[in-house]
Amino acid sequence: MKQLIDFIPLILFFITYKLDPRSLEFAGYAFEFGGIYSATAVLIGSSLVVYGALFIKQRHLEKGQWLTLLACLLFGSLTLLFHSETFLKWKAPVVNWLFAAAFLGSHVIGDKVLIQRMLEHAISLPAQVWKRLNLAWVGFFLFTGTANLVVAFTFHDIWVDFKVFGSLGLTLLFMVAQGIYLSRHMPQEEANATKE
Repeated sequence: MKQLIDFIPLILFFITYKLDPRSLEFAGYAFEFGGIYSATAVLIGSSLVVYGALFIKQRHLEKGQWLTLLACLLFGSLTLLFHSETFLKWKAPVVNWLFAAAFLGSHVIGDKVLIQRMLEHAISLPAQVWKRLNLAWVGFFLFTGTANLVVAFTFHDIWVDFKVFGSLGLTLLFMVAQGIYLSRHMPQEEANATKE
């Protein structure tokens, strides 16, 4: 459920982007609604609401949520300030590459790799398997960051569709592959317990 909440700003961004631009009046002011710039404003506003509500409820945000929120505020604000979607196109690649750097850095900083710190409460695996899985996440984030960059600057007409659905599809495929990989390395008792 928590992961779905993280997608609310992205879904609202996509819906607003797909609307035909129209002028709306509110409190005596005219606003353009629909298209990239109002979608960016919706992304910023909805991210503040969603992550603000999560922070109030949980009294904290995870590091990845802080990174996503700060990147949204930075790249979204630059997009609106300079009226250039180029800044927003760089958001997904930069965030993915920062995640890749964090996962890679955990191989030399700390006594456990990042994926182990995230999942060891649920499953137990040999240290070598954790390291391989962590490197797979590094590769995944490098690939998705690069794919987002290539699509954003090469296939302008579909970059928002790819940002929402392509990235989500890649993530789901990777999660399935990760599940298959983990099932081969889980102790037998644990694998049986997860099937029940």
